[in-house]
Amino acid sequence: MARTPHGHHDVGRIRVDLTAAGFAGISVDAVDATSKAASPRHAAVAYCQGTPLRNEIEARDASRLEEATNRATDALAQRFGKGPIEGRIRAFVVTAER
Repeated sequence: MARTPHGHHDVGRIRVDLTAAGFAGISVDAVDATSKAASPRHAAVAYCQGTPLRNEIEARDASRLEEATNRATDALAQRFGKGPIEGRIRAFVVTAER
């Protein structure tokens, strides 16, 4: 089984996996939006501490979570500046019948 640290993005693979698991009537709808953070720090905390990435960081060394968050903050500020950050996001809403 493939690891997906933050979610599935391959709609074809989602359909194959659901079909193999015995599901039918599969539909996948994309939902596009904009993610907004008040600052690089807000975005870094959200991603490093509020997603499955946190588990990945803590599995390596839980005592370094804050360090990882600080480094992400610095990288985001360097690339996007110190103000608000916006970026495109997409989710897939999947429905299927058993």
